[in-house]
Amino acid sequence: MKASYHKYILNFKRPSGTSRGVMNTKETWFIIIEKNGKKGIGECGILRGLSVDDRPDFEEKLKWACDNIHLKLDELLIELIKFPSIQIGLETAHKSLDSDDRFLLFPSAFTKGFDNIPINGLVWMGDANYMREQINEKIEAGFDCIKLKIGAIDFQTELDILKSIRNQFSKSDIELRVDANGAFSPEDALEKLKRLSEYDIHSIEQPIKAGQYEAMGKLCETTPIPIALDEELIGVFSVQDKMKVLELIQPHYIILKPSLVGGFRGSEQWIDLAEKLNIKWWITSALESNVGLNAIAQWTYTLNNSMPQGLGTGSLFTNNFSSPLTVKNGTLQYDINKDWKFNL
Repeated sequence: MKASYHKYILNFKRPSGTSRGVMNTKETWFIIIEKNGKKGIGECGILRGLSVDDRPDFEEKLKWACDNIHLKLDELLIELIKFPSIQIGLETAHKSLDSDDRFLLFPSAFTKGFDNIPINGLVWMGDANYMREQINEKIEAGFDCIKLKIGAIDFQTELDILKSIRNQFSKSDIELRVDANGAFSPEDALEKLKRLSEYDIHSIEQPIKAGQYEAMGKLCETTPIPIALDEELIGVFSVQDKMKVLELIQPHYIILKPSLVGGFRGSEQWIDLAEKLNIKWWITSALESNVGLNAIAQWTYTLNNSMPQGLGTGSLFTNNFSSPLTVKNGTLQYDINKDWKFNL
């Protein structure tokens, strides 16, 4: 068995804004495993500025993983505990190698085209007109769950946008989720949550920055809107530490990006712990190419979670790889009549 790695830059069709800044490109890496003439492909979906493995030795560790590909997958995953994006790349590449079709990793009714995955429509930050334009596009495309990135423009403008949606659509028509990416301060968060609650918000992701367990716990106790943890889960490695975070904060939801929280195994660990505490969850991609999105979507379907998932990011890039993944009527579908075109 041998392995190699390759860097690839994804280009956004339009600059995409969050409270952490605007992105024009997204770096990603691929691991290719070869054995007996067969190839397996996995994506290491690092997100610079957010991933815990955004470190100077990232490429060095990727090279180490390829040089030591002869080791058992379990051994590699333990050694790479602090490099979740490499973990999922290896998990996917091994699944791919073991499959007759390198892109068919978790066969199901989804991959046969019989069933779909409900997803949220993602609205990026921008000026009010741009955000309204995106919202209209999502509604016209059949989405009944919309997630808005908030926290970078004037808060009153954001409230006005939410109000305009609610003037047209009730919460039974459109489920609204918001993601603050830690933009609120602990001092003003509760007041902002109260104002947001006037618009029947389903949930808010990460209202304050990660690592403020006491403040976040207090917010979860008093909030009028259910709170979902996202960035809070990044860089928490042991089962004991994961349980500690959940018990201290007691969130209503957790949001799992496998590329950021330990691949499939790390995510399943979070799910098991959350369910013990009656905390709900859903899965989100982290701007991977269609290779990583495909792996995450196929795995997500096997988890039988009926909530809308955050898996609608495949159409954001000009140079993504053609795949059977298709967004239609607010769902992610696997079109068996479409072929893969993967070429680095």
